Amino acid sequence: MALRKTFFTSRNSVIVDLPLPIAVACHDAGAANHIVAWLRADDIGHCVKPYMDGPARKVWEDAFPGIGMAPSIEEALTGAAALLSGTGWASSLEHEARIAAHRFGLRAVAMVDHWTNYESRFVRDGIRELPEEIWVVDEYAYALAERTFEGCDVRLKADMYTQQLIAEVPPIAEVNGNQLLYILEPARADWGRGIQGEFQALDYMFDRLELMGLPPDTSIRLRPHPSDPPGKYDACLAREWGYDIALDQGNLTDSLAKAKWVAGCESFALTLALRAGRTVFCTLPPWAPVCRLPHSGLIHLKDISPV
Repeated sequence: MALRKTFFTSRNSVIVDLPLPIAVACHDAGAANHIVAWLRADDIGHCVKPYMDGPARKVWEDAFPGIGMAPSIEEALTGAAALLSGTGWASSLEHEARIAAHRFGLRAVAMVDHWTNYESRFVRDGIRELPEEIWVVDEYAYALAERTFEGCDVRLKADMYTQQLIAEVPPIAEVNGNQLLYILEPARADWGRGIQGEFQALDYMFDRLELMGLPPDTSIRLRPHPSDPPGKYDACLAREWGYDIALDQGNLTDSLAKAKWVAGCESFALTLALRAGRTVFCTLPPWAPVCRLPHSGLIHLKDISPV
């Protein structure tokens, strides 16, 4: 396509080895955080045409306040030489962007920021739309993507985002007080019990707190997912748990810096906590699907037996 050839720009890129300018489409915060970290490392934020919504929009605006948002994906793709997108579950924005990129004759690249639901990330309403390249940031994701998308070009990229976060979290020896950080995330299933899974997992943790070996003065902070609506956990906070419990809505690294223990289901933040040297619990109950995080070091509450 002539449009693409016109804007093909050679450069010595550190990470984002795509022709400029690049259209970037994201909805969820996960991939957006990684992509923003790459663009900053390569110093090419000014060469990007962003189209973002949802939590990703704030990620972009915080990182590049002077670079405005395209009003539509078609506008972002017009004049672009390639598309770099996320692969979130909460929207069809990125899926539609890949379809549009192929209609424009552009190469589509998708960043996968997790270790779950790989196939379904690229399917909406029965339509499967794979990119030409899939980018991941660790060996676990690379192996999984290679198995799932045979024949697709899977590339392992530097994990700039996690490296930056870890650098901001002090070692566990410097943590004062006893605090457990609970990472909340939508389960998107009720596991046959009529209650959304995230609430079941939280209840399961409170039922087994005594088995976790926490000091009696431990405070608990519940950190909502970026996609959670305000007030989602108000009823949980109002219950009499017997612990100092409150919401935590600050910066993730600040939250981890205060915590000695971290708990949750399958969130990316659990893997970050492992790398930061925290004790990390998976709270998925026995009747829930098996935890899909492939990382070693997770303590599964369902495997802890009463003494």
